Amino acid sequence: MHRQCHHRLVAVATAGAARAQQQLPLQGVARAMSTIASADKRPIKAQREQTFAKLGLQPYPRYTPSPPDHPMSSPAQIHTQWADQLEAGVKRPDLQLSVQGRIRSRREASKKLFFYDIEQGGRTIQVVVSQQRVVGCDSDEFLSHNRALLSGDIIRAFGHLGKTNTGEISVFATQRLELLAPCLHTVPSRSGLVDTQKRFRNRYLDLLVNGSNALQVRARALRYIREFLEARKFVEVETPILSPNVGGASARPFVTQSAAAFGDTPLFLRVAPELYLKQLVIGGMDRVYELGRQFRNEGIDADHNPEFTTCEFYMAYATLDDLIAATEDMLRGMVQEINDSPVVIAVGSATDHEVVGIDFGSPFARIDVTEALHSSLPELKAIDINDPCAMPQLAAVLAARQITCPLPHTMPRLLDRLIGHYIEPLCTQPTFLLNHPAIMSPLAKSNDAANTTAARFELFVNGKEIVNAYEELNDPREQRQRFTLQAADREAGDVEVPPFDNEFCDALEFALPPTAGWGMGVDRVVALLAGVRHLRETIAFPIMRPDAK
Repeated sequence: MHRQCHHRLVAVATAGAARAQQQLPLQGVARAMSTIASADKRPIKAQREQTFAKLGLQPYPRYTPSPPDHPMSSPAQIHTQWADQLEAGVKRPDLQLSVQGRIRSRREASKKLFFYDIEQGGRTIQVVVSQQRVVGCDSDEFLSHNRALLSGDIIRAFGHLGKTNTGEISVFATQRLELLAPCLHTVPSRSGLVDTQKRFRNRYLDLLVNGSNALQVRARALRYIREFLEARKFVEVETPILSPNVGGASARPFVTQSAAAFGDTPLFLRVAPELYLKQLVIGGMDRVYELGRQFRNEGIDADHNPEFTTCEFYMAYATLDDLIAATEDMLRGMVQEINDSPVVIAVGSATDHEVVGIDFGSPFARIDVTEALHSSLPELKAIDINDPCAMPQLAAVLAARQITCPLPHTMPRLLDRLIGHYIEPLCTQPTFLLNHPAIMSPLAKSNDAANTTAARFELFVNGKEIVNAYEELNDPREQRQRFTLQAADREAGDVEVPPFDNEFCDALEFALPPTAGWGMGVDRVVALLAGVRHLRETIAFPIMRPDAK
C-alpha cells in the first residue's frame, strides 16, 4: 500500500576477484589477481605481519572463554555497576575481571605505561597497562608488545577494577593484552569519513567511524511495531516475495524467470503484499500483518530506494476511524519510546542543516484533499476529476500553472502531482490527507454512492508520506471494473499500473468481510526518528550505483 578514498579490505578484493572469475575473460581475471597481489604489499599490512612474526604473536588465535577468576564484563556493565561505587585513585585488586573489544585509541605515557580506550557495544572503557603490574614481562618485551598494538585491533585485557587519580574508571591490566584480531588498515577515526561514496561502499568502515545510531533506532522501531500489533491480537505472516502476479500498488516491478517450474512465465519481486494479505483475511484470519521487504524498479533518492521495508496490517470489521486512532497511538508511542519525548527534532526536507521540531503528542492535523484542491485551483470545480475522459482538461490546468508531470499522463498521475505541489508542502507536522478523488484509489471503498471520494487517508510528516490506509473495496464486480479502467492506463503506456489480477477478484467472490488496511514506510519513519535525511542511512547495506572507476 505504501508509495513510494579509503581502500577496501583485502578480503573484499578477494571476493570480488572470485566473482570476476565467473564473469570476466582470462585477462580480466589476471588484472583482478594482480590487484590483490599489490594489495598484499601495502606498507602497513606488511609491516604488521613482520612485527607479529618477530614477536611470536599469533594474530588470529582461537577464541577461548575468559577463566572464572577473571569473568568477562562489558564496558556498559562496568560503568553501570561501578562508576558511582569507586572513588578517584582507588584500586580494587579483589575485583578481577576481563574486558574485550576494539582499540579506539592508544596513548603512550612512557615506555612503561600505556593507556587504551577499548570499545564494545557502543561503550568504551579505559585499560591502563603498566609494566609494574604486568606479570612476567621484561622492559623490552613490554614495550615491543604494546607498540605492536594499534587502533582498530580487537584485544582482550585481564586485570582488576579501579579509578585513576583523575577519577576515570579503568581496568588495570595484570597480564599482557591478548590480541584477538588485528586491523590491517588505518581507521580514519580522527580525520573522519564523510564522503558518501566511500561511506556506503565500505559500510563496515562507515559504522566504525560514524557509529550505527540509525540502525539501532531501526531495530527499536521494528520491535515496537511488532509489540504494538501483537498486543492487539494481530498475527504476523509471510507472503510471497517472488510471484507470477504483481499488484497491490502502482510501481514498476523487477522481473525475472524461473529456470525450471514456470517455463517462459515471468516472475516478479513484489511491490506490495496487499493482495495476498487480503486473501488471508478472506480465509478467516481477521487480523494479520507483515513486516517485510518490497522491491520497486525506480530511482534512488533521499526518499526512495529500490529495496525498502514496509509494515502492512489488515483488520476485519474496522473503519477508517479505527485506522486513524491506531496510527496516532502507534506513532505517538513509538516516538515516546525511542526519543523519550513526543517531539522529534528532525532534519528538514530541504537540507541537512535545517532542523524541524515535530510534535506527535498533539492530535494530528487533517486536510480534505478534494476541498484543498478546489480551493487552490477553482477551475477544477468545472472538471469531473474522476472521469478518465477529462484527462486533457486536467492536463491543461497543470500546463497553465506551469506544473510538469512525466508522461504518460493519466488522471491519477496528474492528481498526484497537484497534491504534491499544493498540499504536501503544508504537512510538516503530522497531517492526515483525507477524501482523495476516488479514481486515485482503485483498491479502496468510496465514501459516497456517487464514487467521488475514497475512504482513505495518507499521513504526511515533514513533507513525506509515512502511512497510506483505506477501507478495502470488497465488491468483486466493482473491483473488476476498476481493474479494467486501470488496464486502459497500462495500455496507454503507464508501466507502473499492475496487470488485471483475475485471481484476486475470484478470491473476493468468497467474501472479504468489511476490512480496513494500513501500510507504513518503515525506512522513512526510522529516518525521521534518527534525525537523518536520506533513507540509505537507515539501511544496513543500501544499494549503490556502479562505481564510475
